[in-house]
Amino acid sequence: MAVGLVWTPVGGDIVFIEASRMRGGKQFTTTGHLGEVMQESMTAALTWVRSNAEKYGIDPDFFRKQDIHIHVPSGAVPKDGPSAGAAMVTSLVSLLSGRPIRNRLAMTGEMTLSGVVLPVGGIKEKVLGAKRAGVKEVLLPADNEPNAKADLPPELLGDLKITYVHTLDDVLQYALEKEPVAPPVVPSAGPKQAPTASPRAIH
Repeated sequence: MAVGLVWTPVGGDIVFIEASRMRGGKQFTTTGHLGEVMQESMTAALTWVRSNAEKYGIDPDFFRKQDIHIHVPSGAVPKDGPSAGAAMVTSLVSLLSGRPIRNRLAMTGEMTLSGVVLPVGGIKEKVLGAKRAGVKEVLLPADNEPNAKADLPPELLGDLKITYVHTLDDVLQYALEKEPVAPPVVPSAGPKQAPTASPRAIH
């Protein structure tokens, strides 16, 4: 689950982007209180991940063997706008590579299919919304750095750290832990047999 930043009519807010997978093949489901722009971002995010799978230790044929579901839990305010592509890519790569997303980190930024992170609007509102939610580090598009420095003086940021990124590779470098978590233990099929006692030697 990645944390994205969105602008709403009542100010900046965080949004959770959950990704899950199941046995199947080539079925891509998107759900949540989303607008058309965010749904297009989800499709672009899946395309980028499929194109760059091997770079992140992901089976390049993963989409042939399983279904993917991205869900943005519904809130009181509908979410839309081109600002969540980076967070969607992060959620998918985390799911498929097993590398956890760092705690208390959020991001905003749209993406291109070549992996460039594009600038977005509402930076001040989004960053302040992240701070209110307890986020400790925010990833912003590098092209938004002048906006952030002009509108967010250090006394307003407090201990919130801002990191600027140019590409999706930059985003994943900062957002994901270095090593994957241990795979879950899958129980073996069928009941376990009780061990039989060794026969005693007959003298």
